[in-house]
Amino acid sequence: MSDLAKIPVTVVTGFLGSGKTTLISHLLRNPGGRRLAVVVNEFGDVGVDGEILRGCAIPDCPEENIVELANGCICCTVADDFIPTIETLMARTPRPDHILIETSGLALPKPLLKAFDWPAIRSRITVDGVIALADAEAVAAGRFAPNPAAVEAQRLADDSLDHETPLSEVFEDQIACADIVLLTKPDLAGPEGLARARAVIAAEAPRPLPVIEAAEGAVDPRVILGLEAAAETDLANRPSHHDGADDHDHEDFESVVVELPPVSDPAELASRIEALARAQGVLRVKGYAAVADKPMRLLVQAVGARVRWQFDRPWRPGEARAGRLVAIGEHDVMDPAAIRAALAPEVAA
Repeated sequence: MSDLAKIPVTVVTGFLGSGKTTLISHLLRNPGGRRLAVVVNEFGDVGVDGEILRGCAIPDCPEENIVELANGCICCTVADDFIPTIETLMARTPRPDHILIETSGLALPKPLLKAFDWPAIRSRITVDGVIALADAEAVAAGRFAPNPAAVEAQRLADDSLDHETPLSEVFEDQIACADIVLLTKPDLAGPEGLARARAVIAAEAPRPLPVIEAAEGAVDPRVILGLEAAAETDLANRPSHHDGADDHDHEDFESVVVELPPVSDPAELASRIEALARAQGVLRVKGYAAVADKPMRLLVQAVGARVRWQFDRPWRPGEARAGRLVAIGEHDVMDPAAIRAALAPEVAA
C-alpha cells in the first residue's frame, strides 16, 4: 500500500448479541495477510468485547491496535473520540492495512458513515463496506416487530403515525446500510428459520443484498474484506428512519451495571439471567464473574434468555476477583433495582 492510498475501513454492525465480536475474533486469527486494527464501541462501561479481542491478538495485530470506546456512541462523539482514534491508528508504524469498527448493538450505522466525510480524515480513509450481522433465529421469530402485519396495516392507514418499535428501527437501519448481511447462529434457526430470516431481510433491504450464513463467525475474509464500496459516497442508496434528523440518541435504551461477589455455580447464575430476561425484558447481559475456588475468570454473554458462559482466562496477579455484568434493555421497561436484586441478591439484600 502506498503512503497516499486510503486505508479501507469495514464497519461491522448488527443487533445485540448477533455475533460481531465472534466475527472480528475470527478475522484477527485469519487476517488474509492484512495488518488489522480494531475499534470497538461498547454501550455501557463494561469492556467485554475489547477484552475478548485482545485475547485474540496476533503479531500483525498487537494489543495497541485494538482500541475501545465506551460510554458513548462514536457517531455522537465524532470530534472528541472517533477522529482522534482513527488518526492514532493511521499514525501507527507499521500502518494498518485495514481497520475494523465494531459498533455497539444499538448503533445506527449511517451517522457513522457521515463521519468519514470529516476534513481531517476523508482524504486518507474510506469505508470498504458495511457488514450487518443478524441472528437468524431472532429474525425468523419476528422479534423486531411483535405483529408485523398489524403494524404495517396501521402505518398504511395513517401515514402521520409511526408504529415502529425502537428495536425494529435499529434492525432496519442496519440492514438498509449494509453491503453484505451475515445470518449468524444458523444451526439454531434450522432450514425453515433460515428461509424465514432471508425473506424478512429481503423485504427490509432497499436493494438486493448478498446474504451469507455464518456459524461462529467463520467467514473467509476474502468475502467480506476488500469490497471497495466507498460507502461514505453512497449514502443516498442507504436510507434510514432518521434521514433529515440533525442527530440521534439512544434514550430508548438503558444499561444497568451490576457488581457481583464470587459465585459458587455458573449454571445457577445463568438461571438467574434467564429468569431476568423473561421477567424484566432485558435484551442483553454481558460481563464477567468470579467463581469461588476457580483460578479462571468466567465470561458471561446472554441474548434474551439464551445464556452462554465459559472460562476465558486466568485471573491476573493483583487483579480484583470480582464480577461485573451490564444489562441492556428498553428504557421504559428497565427496573434497575429489580435487575440488581435478580443478578446479585446477596448484595441487594
